[in-house]
Amino acid sequence: MLVNFILVGFGASLGAMLRYGISVFVKSKWKTHFPYATLFINVTGSFLLGFLISSALGPVWQLFLGTGFMGGYTTFSTFKVESMELKWKTNYRVLFSYMGFTYVLGLVAAFIGLMVGI
Repeated sequence: MLVNFILVGFGASLGAMLRYGISVFVKSKWKTHFPYATLFINVTGSFLLGFLISSALGPVWQLFLGTGFMGGYTTFSTFKVESMELKWKTNYRVLFSYMGFTYVLGLVAAFIGLMVGI
């Protein structure tokens, strides 16, 4: 039982560090109001989680990579906060583009990941 918590925690810390690194890199390269970093992270995370779920990995790997790493890597809360910031700035074009791309591309990426992992 304790081993499972350690697996999830270690995976989550690695996922969070990768998310932070990608976010810093993307924001340093593209100065824009559109949150490309979070969009990229959540769409790639949807694909990877779909792939992991449909793959033949054992329960230990599912905990470490699925619950831990992908839980630390993807960021639904940041998506919501950035969406609210765009609303408060009345940047509706970017807001609706961001929300639409995140939901549609995330679902498509998850579906593709599920199909690839089979």
